[in-house]
Amino acid sequence: MIRVIGAILAVLLAVAGAVALVFYVQGADQRAAEGAEFQQVFVVKTDIPEGTPGEAIEGFVQVKELPALSIQPDIVTNLADLEGTVANADLVVGEQLITPRFSDPEELIEEGEVTLPEGMQEVTVALSVDRVVGGAVKAGSTVGVVLSSNTQSNAANDQTAQTQFVYHGMLVTRVTLGSSFAAGGQSSESDEVQTFDIIMVTLAATTPQVEKIVYSAEQQVDGNGGIWLTLEPENADQSGSERRTGENILP
Repeated sequence: MIRVIGAILAVLLAVAGAVALVFYVQGADQRAAEGAEFQQVFVVKTDIPEGTPGEAIEGFVQVKELPALSIQPDIVTNLADLEGTVANADLVVGEQLITPRFSDPEELIEEGEVTLPEGMQEVTVALSVDRVVGGAVKAGSTVGVVLSSNTQSNAANDQTAQTQFVYHGMLVTRVTLGSSFAAGGQSSESDEVQTFDIIMVTLAATTPQVEKIVYSAEQQVDGNGGIWLTLEPENADQSGSERRTGENILP
């Protein structure tokens, strides 16, 4: 009989202990929630590719309230602070926006030069970061060159904007950081002119290539067109290129 009573008491004590533990844990959670501080942070809502300019980040993020204990160090508190920088890695959905993920474009440019192949010339074009694969182009890279013109530059004929690859596998011999570029050929001293950091890309080119590239660069300065570079490894598929206009840009 004494053993039975002891067993019953043991069970009752165990149940009481379990109940007390549950109430303690619930109370601890409530106390933690009541004392928790929440803060608004920028969180990635759409994947951000490496090289994306800081000025374009707003469309990729949203504001969320998170507990202070879960917020990473060095979070971005003001998107304006990212101006003049580029993403130095791919950012995925759900990531908190932190300053170490962004760098000055100059930091992404590797120093060095490549020997100019015999019989070729060098020509330099000034391009914004987004036109040189986010600053990933460096000396020794091979690039594709895409030329684009708008309706102004074609007003003498069919007034159709046109875009097409014109060169593949062009060798980059040198890359340096520029200062600023004034769109529309205006003086950078004007308050109305849009200025932005540029990268000076020097290409090894033949005489006909130099002529086309310089012509396109002039169109870009005048606001009538532009040049885009692609990183183009040896195994890149170059098929399927054709002149793109408003008539065939959509399926």
